[in-house]
Amino acid sequence: MALYVIGDPHLSISTGKKMDIFGGWEDYEHRLEKNWNALVDPQDTVVLAGDISWCMDMEQGLEDFRFLDNLPGRKIILKGNHDYWWATKKKADEFFAKHSLDSLHILHNNAYECGGIAVCGTRGWFFDAEADADKKIVLREAGRLRMSIAEAKKTGKEPVVFLHYPPVTQDNKCDEIYDVLVEEGIRRCYYGHLHSYSHQTAFCGVSDGIEFHLISADYLKFIPLHIPEKF
Repeated sequence: MALYVIGDPHLSISTGKKMDIFGGWEDYEHRLEKNWNALVDPQDTVVLAGDISWCMDMEQGLEDFRFLDNLPGRKIILKGNHDYWWATKKKADEFFAKHSLDSLHILHNNAYECGGIAVCGTRGWFFDAEADADKKIVLREAGRLRMSIAEAKKTGKEPVVFLHYPPVTQDNKCDEIYDVLVEEGIRRCYYGHLHSYSHQTAFCGVSDGIEFHLISADYLKFIPLHIPEKF
């Protein structure tokens, strides 16, 4: 019952909006499928840390969701900035049930157990949230993160946080999100969003006792990253 993570698959089977116009993304959906099948067993869990599909609504993205459902393992999906299909957890759950996409699950104000780990997290937000609207969003995301961590702690297992936006980079920090991680005693955090030349800005290491990892699909070369059960 292993746990893996990968972010930003940007699936486009449904829309034809390919990412392979960018360096390193050639034949990316086939590469992801091949690597996933080589690593992940049916009893395993894979966290998908946002930017799942380019579709504008779930019906349009059905083939992308079927692609994921056909891969081995349980999939836990959180929201990214390009997930325009995202409505509510209830609507997503109903859509998955309607189309028998039984391996797909939404992470939103909740948590999931996987071995000795409790999977929790949220989307996050930008560092420079100066506009009033952005400030409201980042505070809401911080509240959602705290709620998800609280649900994870109820399990008695280690809460491991997954975000779409990075809470910290080499030269920036989203204080509202970062402070929640510190205050809640989180020891491991995985995030995506950064691509291409932005990889060099990522912070991958330990800060305030928290181990941070970048897990964007292109950074991982489309190979899901195994998360050890013990820190």
